[in-house]
Amino acid sequence: MQYRPFGNLDFRVSALGFGAMRFPQKDGQIDEGEAKRMLHYAIEHGLNYVDTAYTYHDGQSEVFLGQALKGGCRGKVKVATKLPSWLVQTPADFDRYLDEQLQRLDLDYVDFYLLHSLNKKSWRKLYDLDVLEWAERAIASGRFRYLGFSFHDNYESFQEIVDAYDWSMCQIQYNYMDVENQAGMKGLKYAAAKGLAVVVMEPLLGGKLVAPPPSVQAIWDESPEKRTAADWALAWLWNQPEVSTVLSGMSNMAQVEENVALADSSRVGMLTPEELTRYERVRDAYRELTAINCTNCRYCMPCPQNVDIPANFANYNDSLIYDKLDTARGQYDWWRYAYEVQKSSDYDIRAARCIQCGACEAKCPQQIPIRKWMPVIDGVLGEGKPFVKEV
Repeated sequence: MQYRPFGNLDFRVSALGFGAMRFPQKDGQIDEGEAKRMLHYAIEHGLNYVDTAYTYHDGQSEVFLGQALKGGCRGKVKVATKLPSWLVQTPADFDRYLDEQLQRLDLDYVDFYLLHSLNKKSWRKLYDLDVLEWAERAIASGRFRYLGFSFHDNYESFQEIVDAYDWSMCQIQYNYMDVENQAGMKGLKYAAAKGLAVVVMEPLLGGKLVAPPPSVQAIWDESPEKRTAADWALAWLWNQPEVSTVLSGMSNMAQVEENVALADSSRVGMLTPEELTRYERVRDAYRELTAINCTNCRYCMPCPQNVDIPANFANYNDSLIYDKLDTARGQYDWWRYAYEVQKSSDYDIRAARCIQCGACEAKCPQQIPIRKWMPVIDGVLGEGKPFVKEV
């Protein structure tokens, strides 16, 4: 196993981290025997960072992990778990959830405690509830060692959060297709320059990069260096010195064995200039599969109805690019859930909110017929109608 610096901390982390959210299941529950075998194999081969959260596996991930780390494994790994930020309503909830999580994990402390899935709204709520002062007291009491956060929003919100506190680490969605999405490469470099460890999640974009379409696979096949699609994706991340560790939510032993072997051969600067150019070609090939020619310039924004027009276009395009229509429909429904149920979003940003006012179309440099696309997107992703590539 290769090891890398973990921000400014005196700790070298394994290049591969274990994301405890996709363990194999049997009869709707974690298959504890197989999951333990997978976790122990990874630890025996040098993995030393395990990431879980309050909600993973409907709350059973922490319970399983606590049991699986008994018998000597606990001392070999750093454990990270996360506060369910969207469930917090009062300052008393901070202690309540942390105490419950420590009980689930059967641990006296966790190494890293993250504010889970921060965006502009959830950060503002937690900050107003004095989460940072609470965290200092919790660290002083010995219930966790270091404070961090995981993130899903735009770069501006990311920078605001990074600058608000002397964080030890952050966790971002990052892969060769998300260079400009969310925190992106700019956020990665910004956080690392400030001394934060940067933990990468979704390195394979939720599995979307594992089985590329023929036009993309042909570009990979041209390379004299033969790798699987997963290998290419992970190598791109490990090539960058700012990446501390790459989380993989492994769900079977074959994935564990493959990823451990890849991590063992990883290193900063492992890719040649020619190979880095190949990623640019792959990225372009994926984008050529899009249905809607949106460049995310965001000139159409803000929408009077708070529809996030580029986000709807990107989600719709992703369903075609990666042949993952169900995933895109899940994302579309998540936006509704985040607004109506979780209250983690200020607005319902779905295409369903479009009232056909046309204010956006006059601003679009690509001359996209936005008013025609909005009801189509809502029909396909919100109502289950057949996919449409042109309007």
